Amino acid sequence: MAKTSANPLNGQAALLLIVQALYGVANALSGTFVPVYLWKASQSYMLIGWFTLGQYVMSGLTFWVAGKWVKEHNKMNSLRAGIILSGVFYCTVLLLGQQAKAYYIPLGILNGMAMGFFWIAFNVVYFEVTDPDNRDRFNGWAGLLGSAAGIVAPWVSGLLITSMQGEKGYRLIFTISLVIFSASVVLSFWLKKRKVQGIYNWKHGVQQLMQKGNPWRRMLPAIAAQGVREGVFMFLVGLTVYVATQNESKLGTYSLITSLVALISFWIVGKMLKKSNRKLAMLIGAIMIAVVILPLFWKVSYATLLMFGIGTSLFMPLYIIPMTSRVFDLIGQSEESAREREEFIVLREAGLVTGRVIGLTSYLIVLPLNHSAIAITWLLFAVGVVPIAGWWFMKPFLEEQRLAETKG
Repeated sequence: MAKTSANPLNGQAALLLIVQALYGVANALSGTFVPVYLWKASQSYMLIGWFTLGQYVMSGLTFWVAGKWVKEHNKMNSLRAGIILSGVFYCTVLLLGQQAKAYYIPLGILNGMAMGFFWIAFNVVYFEVTDPDNRDRFNGWAGLLGSAAGIVAPWVSGLLITSMQGEKGYRLIFTISLVIFSASVVLSFWLKKRKVQGIYNWKHGVQQLMQKGNPWRRMLPAIAAQGVREGVFMFLVGLTVYVATQNESKLGTYSLITSLVALISFWIVGKMLKKSNRKLAMLIGAIMIAVVILPLFWKVSYATLLMFGIGTSLFMPLYIIPMTSRVFDLIGQSEESAREREEFIVLREAGLVTGRVIGLTSYLIVLPLNHSAIAITWLLFAVGVVPIAGWWFMKPFLEEQRLAETKG
């Protein structure tokens, strides 16, 4: 992909990307439509909010608890447990059918647990198989493969649900997801069992934040700012597209178009981005992902939602790649911090979960009062500008890298 890096990705990094891609395809097939499925059964924005809150909180708790397993035992089993529990989640939704609306909080908790087990292990292994020289490349590939999954999977799902008239279509896509999750588990056995080192420190995150001058006191708010936006956008955009069109096929087409744009953008940004231009790239990305929300103030329609989606897909890589790479560079800045990678990854997730819960809380406050299109647009804009604060918190870290590369 990129020729700017002196250190290419190795076979284990490539295999990890494939496992993540399969996990992403399975989730893209069904995950895009779970909020829609629950909304159709309940007609309740609040139900979707509480389902998502259960998911976020449980994901964060699972990260913290599973950190001990990942650090002291077999992290690959945590990765597989996450994939298997994702399969169990979709299987449960499949079996419950329309009754899923009565179990929205337990379902959110189950999905959050699945996400927690998978991503704590994935992030630790990602750190171990990459280094500062090829991390932007890995993140570029991860974004590219994630976008590729988002191109085909939701589009196929939308066509199947529409052509099979709802319930049968949902059953089919949830079943296909189960098969792909199974393939992902099998493939994960080719990932090497990695060495365990040290004892897990349950209080590590608090200890970091209590130290005066510790860089994580500034890094954590930057991560939380990313989470505030994610907390709302991860589920509300797709749901808004469905409510505006009342058509799963159009939601699938929306995902196809926006993911195709994101694929191209991630490829270009992953290829061109260097430590020397991360600061400017991230600022442009943070501003533009807020600016592209403005067309929705004119009218919330399929056309304006598509404009917003394409704009987000174009500029999000400029924001997310520098953010992710710089956080993991900080984790690996010394031998001591690298030995505490599991605890730092849990701390990073705590920042994301805190931000997501803050963003989601604003949703749970606003929607009962007013769920009109203009209220939803104002909510999207309010949380959509928060990443600019994230850039401000990240600025010293990015400037430090820029100066280091200039001197080098």
